[in-house]
Amino acid sequence: THEKMSNIRDSRVQGTRNLAAALVQSEAKPRVFICASAIGFYGNRGDEILGEKSPMGRGFLPEVCGEWEDATRTAVTAGIRTVNIRIGLVLSPQGGALGSMLTPFKLGLGGRVGSGQQWWSWIHIDDIIGAIHHAIRTESLTGPVNLVGPNAVRNVEFTKVLASILKRPAIFPVPAFALRLAFGEQAADEMLLASLRVQPGKLGSSGYAFRFPALRPALENLVR
Repeated sequence: THEKMSNIRDSRVQGTRNLAAALVQSEAKPRVFICASAIGFYGNRGDEILGEKSPMGRGFLPEVCGEWEDATRTAVTAGIRTVNIRIGLVLSPQGGALGSMLTPFKLGLGGRVGSGQQWWSWIHIDDIIGAIHHAIRTESLTGPVNLVGPNAVRNVEFTKVLASILKRPAIFPVPAFALRLAFGEQAADEMLLASLRVQPGKLGSSGYAFRFPALRPALENLVR
C-alpha cells in the first residue's frame, strides 16, 4: 500500500540521514560508517551482469535504495569513510527466504517461483558477517559494495538444489499470477520475480575470502 511504501522509505532514508548528521556533529567522529541497503538498487535486470558501477534501476525499491545511500553523503563530505553495503538474498534457516521455504520443501510441496529463470544473488549468513567485518577493517573500501556470493543461480536451480538436499521433489511451482494476487503486483514483480545477477566485485578485489562461494555446500551447512 502507499502507506506501507511511505513507511519503508521514511524509516530507511530519514533514519540514515539523522544518523549521518549526528556522526558529523560528534566530537569523536568514527573512522568508518557502514550503511546497509540492498541489491534492489539495481532493479529487475534480466540476465545482465551487475557490478557496483552499474546504474540504478527503475521502480520503488531502486528509488528507496538510491535515496538510502544518498542519505549518507553528509558523512562522506565530512571525511568519514562510508561503505554502502548492498545486501543480496541472505540464507539462514532462522528467517528470510530460506526460512520460509524450508517447511513446504520438507513436505514435498516446493518448486520454482514464477518462470524460475530469474537470477537469485544469494549469500550465506556467515559471509554477511564476515564481509561486514572485512569492510570495517579494509581502509580501501568506500562507496557501494555488493554483499552477494560469487555464484548467483537461477531460481529453478536454487529450488532443485534445496529439494535434493532435503531428498524431496520440487514439482509444485508457484505461478506469477498467484504471487501477484497474494502480495500485490508491485511487491511480487520487484522482489519475488525480479532477476538480479549481481557480482561481488569490490569484495573480491579487496581480498575477501568467501566461506561459502557455492550454493550446495552453503545450503547443506544451513539445512543439515
